[in-house]
Amino acid sequence: MDKVKKNLRFGKMFRSFLSLFLKSNCPLCQRPADLELCDFCQRQLQKCQLPNCKELWQGDLPVFAWGVYGGILKRAIAALKYENHPQLARPLGQYLGKAWLKAQLSFPEKFSHPPTVVPIPLHATKLKKRGFNQAELLAESFCEVTRLKLTAKGLERIKETEALFGLSPQERIENLQNAFRVGKGLRRQSQVILLDDIYTTGNTVKEAAKALQQQGIATCGVVAIATPLHSKLG
Repeated sequence: MDKVKKNLRFGKMFRSFLSLFLKSNCPLCQRPADLELCDFCQRQLQKCQLPNCKELWQGDLPVFAWGVYGGILKRAIAALKYENHPQLARPLGQYLGKAWLKAQLSFPEKFSHPPTVVPIPLHATKLKKRGFNQAELLAESFCEVTRLKLTAKGLERIKETEALFGLSPQERIENLQNAFRVGKGLRRQSQVILLDDIYTTGNTVKEAAKALQQQGIATCGVVAIATPLHSKLG
């Protein structure tokens, strides 16, 4: 028995010693990190949370956004999307999911069925280049927390749109026209929550909601990890 205990203690010490060398660095600051992010960056990200995440939860297409798109949150989203750090979707999706549960949002009576979460898709060309859809990864983490159903391929992006940055409002609308179609797993009378990484003008989600509506599928609202402050104005 003493020999067994001694072996267990040795095994625990060896794993602890090994973990010192196996720790990954935080992708945002390069400090050692036990999880996807170091403690410092996690604390800094938490400061980005909006005081009222449901401020935009109103109108025909209500929006629930977790944080302000700027500072370290903007940096984290950029690292996720453009620097090949898909693991960052896990904590960001968890932040969003926990805030969603805490908000205890209500839906109009016309939405009688529990909604399914549908991430905004990437075009196949961009998906192949990036290797993953950040909205889908965020949705997976969000649904793990909220226990909402995820329909990962509920929408398809059939039009290779230009980057919206730098386009005029009218160009953005024209760029996104007929960009989506209903994919697998959604039936008529389904009710959907759209999930995207960033909510800005709303043109993308409006076009996605239109494609769903044409197939008899209602959109209850939109959730996003970040929104610029100016989004509150429109």
